[in-house]
Amino acid sequence: MSTYSTDTQAAASLRDAQGDSWNAINPESVARMRAQNRFQTGLDIARYTAAIMRKDMADYDADSSQYTQSLGCWHGFIGQQKMLAIKKHHGTTAKRYLYLSGWMVAALRSEFGPLPDQSMHEKTSVSSLIEELYTFLRQADAREMGHMFHELDDARERGDDVAAKAVQKAVDNYETHVVPIVADIDAGFGNAEATYLLAKQMIEAGACCIQLENQVSDEKQCGHQDGKVTVPHEDFLAKIRAVRYAFLELGVDEGVIVARTDSLGAGLTKQIAVTREPGDLGDQYNAFLDVEEVNADELNNGDVVIKQGGKLVRPKRLASGLFQFRKGTGEDRCVLDSITSLQNGADLLWIETEKPHVGQIGDMVNRIREVVPNAKLVYNNSPSFNWTLNFRQQIFDLWMEEGKDVSAYTRDALMSVEYDETALAVAADEKIRTFQADAARESGIFHHLITLPTYHTAALSTDNLAKGYFGEEGMLAYVAGVQRKEIRQGLACVKHQDMAGSNIGDDHKEYFCGDAALKASGKDNTMNQFG
Repeated sequence: MSTYSTDTQAAASLRDAQGDSWNAINPESVARMRAQNRFQTGLDIARYTAAIMRKDMADYDADSSQYTQSLGCWHGFIGQQKMLAIKKHHGTTAKRYLYLSGWMVAALRSEFGPLPDQSMHEKTSVSSLIEELYTFLRQADAREMGHMFHELDDARERGDDVAAKAVQKAVDNYETHVVPIVADIDAGFGNAEATYLLAKQMIEAGACCIQLENQVSDEKQCGHQDGKVTVPHEDFLAKIRAVRYAFLELGVDEGVIVARTDSLGAGLTKQIAVTREPGDLGDQYNAFLDVEEVNADELNNGDVVIKQGGKLVRPKRLASGLFQFRKGTGEDRCVLDSITSLQNGADLLWIETEKPHVGQIGDMVNRIREVVPNAKLVYNNSPSFNWTLNFRQQIFDLWMEEGKDVSAYTRDALMSVEYDETALAVAADEKIRTFQADAARESGIFHHLITLPTYHTAALSTDNLAKGYFGEEGMLAYVAGVQRKEIRQGLACVKHQDMAGSNIGDDHKEYFCGDAALKASGKDNTMNQFG
C-alpha cells in the first residue's frame, strides 16, 4: 500500500530519471495530486464500492443491526453535500450509500422537461448522473485533502514535527467520500440487449449496484402508481443475466444486482408466459391469471385460450389487450418473483409496497427465507407514503386490538395537527423513528433508502425562503434562515468559492507557475469573512 511518503519518493525517482528537463517538477506536489485523485476511472470506483457492498452484506448476515442506508440524489452537488454532512456529523461514511432514483432523473434531468416515472426520459441520463455524482464526490476528496496539505505546510513552517506527522498519518488513512451508489435502471429501457448496453454504461460510470424491476419496459409505471404491468419470469431473468454479464465483462466480479418486484400492486400482464410442462415457471406465472373455463364452441373471434390443469380456460383480457391477475394474489406473486430472482443470479430483493408496515414485509420475507435462507431486501422508505397517517393508524389499530380506549381519536382524521401532542402521536413517531432498525431485524431489510428526499427538501426550503424574502423579512430571510445557519452549523458550502474548487485551482497555479501564480484566495477574497 502506497503512502504519502512513498508516493513522494516514487515521484522524485521518476523526476530524477528524466534529467534536468523535469527539474521544475515538485515530487511532493505530484504525491498530493495523486492522493487527491485516487480513482482514475469509473471502473476503479465500481470495483472498490462493490467490495464495500459485499462486506456490508456479510456484516448484515452476521448481525441484522448492521443495516445500511442511503438518500436519493438528482445532482452531483446534492450527493456531495450528503456525504460531507455524513462525515461531519457521524465521522465516517461506513454503511451510508447514495441512491440514484429513476423517478428523479425523469422529473428533474430530462431534456423533455419534467416527466412522470415511466421510462420516457433519455436512458443515457442515468449513466451521466452516476458519472456526475462521482465527479462531485472525488472533488470533495480533493478539496478536503487540499486543506490537509495546507495544515501540513503550516505545521512545517512552525517547525512542529509532531503535528506534521499527524497530518501525514491522516492523509495516509484518509476516508474517501466515494461510496456505493444503488442505481435505478428501471425495467431496462428495452429488451435484454438494451438492458445489457445501458448496464455497461452505468458500470463504466462507476455503478457497483444496479436495481432492475419486473415491469414491462414500454408500460413502466412508478411503483406507487396504478396500471403496473409485469413480465413473465423468464423475460425478467434474461435481463438479470444481461446485467450480470455486463458486470463480468467489465471485470466488476462483485457487482450487485437488486431484483425489484412490483407484483404486490401490479394486477396486469402483457403476455401469457410460455410453458412447456405443468408446474414449470411459465405455468406458475399463468396460474395467477384471472381465467374462466370455456368450451371450444363458446369461443369468440380473437379469444386467447390456454390449457390449465387439464381444462381449457380463457384468460380475462381488458380493452387495452392486457390480461389481469386474480385479486388477492399479489403477495404470492411477490414471493415467487423473489425466490426465482435469487435463484437465478440476483443478490438483493426490492419489494415495492403500498405502505410501510414491518409485519407485512416480514411475512413475505419469512416465506422467501424458507427457500433462500439469506434473502435480503432493499426497501424504499418512500415519500409517496403518508408516514404520519400510516403509523398513527397502525397504533390506533394496535390499541384497538389490545382493548385500549381510543374514543378520543377519529381514525380517518389522525393526520390532524390537533393530535400532534397526544399519546397516540408520540407512540406513532417512536415507531417511525425505529422503523428502519425494526425492519432490518424483523423483515430482512439490509438497505433502507429514501428515493426522493432532496426533491422535497429543495421545494420546502425554497418555499420558506421565497415566502420571507419576497415578504416583510426581505434580506433577513436569507441571512437568518440560510447563511447564519450555515455558519453556525459548520457547513463547508458557506465558503462557496472553496466548495466550487477555487482553492484547488490556486494550489495547481502554484505548482505550475511558482511565485508567478495569480491566486484568487488572497486577502481581498470576501470568502475570508467566514474565517
